[in-house]
Amino acid sequence: MIASWRRVLVAGLAAVAVAAPAAAHSLLLESVPAAGATLSTPPRELMLRFNNRVEKSLSRLRVVNDQGVEHPLVIAVSRGSADRLTAAVPPLPPGRWQVQWQVLSTDGHVVSGRFEFRLAP
Repeated sequence: MIASWRRVLVAGLAAVAVAAPAAAHSLLLESVPAAGATLSTPPRELMLRFNNRVEKSLSRLRVVNDQGVEHPLVIAVSRGSADRLTAAVPPLPPGRWQVQWQVLSTDGHVVSGRFEFRLAP
């Protein structure tokens, strides 16, 4: 009886271990500038690193100011590793800026998020 329970438990754990990576959505692990950062100079580049590969050509990045004015960014598709998005940032005036991103995860799901940083006067 105990041996059969062990087999069921092992089989169940193995199924979860196999299914978990396949169902993993992209999670933002790191960004430059960092979420919540206050910068004294405008960033020249934006970098986002995720926990897995993202389809760069199907991803979107933009920065939005306090008034809601959007500045779409061009992602450097051929640059960097498959888990990172990078884009040049146009000159930004001081203020609060929101970075909005959308990526296609390796599991086929579209995932989006946002974070803010501040440019000091």
